[in-house]
Amino acid sequence: MGAVVYFSSASENTARFIESCQLSGIGIAVYRIPLKPGSAPLNVREPYVLMVPTYGGGDAKKAVPPQVKRFLNNPANRAWIRGVVASGNTNFGTAYCAAGDIIAAKCRVPFLYRFELMGTREDTRKVRDGLARFFRDHRG
Repeated sequence: MGAVVYFSSASENTARFIESCQLSGIGIAVYRIPLKPGSAPLNVREPYVLMVPTYGGGDAKKAVPPQVKRFLNNPANRAWIRGVVASGNTNFGTAYCAAGDIIAAKCRVPFLYRFELMGTREDTRKVRDGLARFFRDHRG
């Protein structure tokens, strides 16, 4: 069907959100961008939606985690991105979920959904259903 590639910091907020979505149960593969710089890099060769937390404490220039930048700087990985989902903190003001805005613009893909911190049950449902619909409607 498709895949979700995600990054989660040591807080594991994004990892918990991904787990609650139960994406493998609906045929969506899930891959994690490594946290530690010395880890083997992730290489994805299928259509995917990127799920990313927003860093920077309100500074949009620091919004995209360095691990995600490294992943997307690989042209082969970047070629397969089809959309972005981002989390953030409303305390960041105008930089709320800025990582999603930045990645969507640079990679020319849709920003599909944004949620705060670990998300709510409603966020989980909307992301799960939305990703299933997205991959069904956008094959390849």
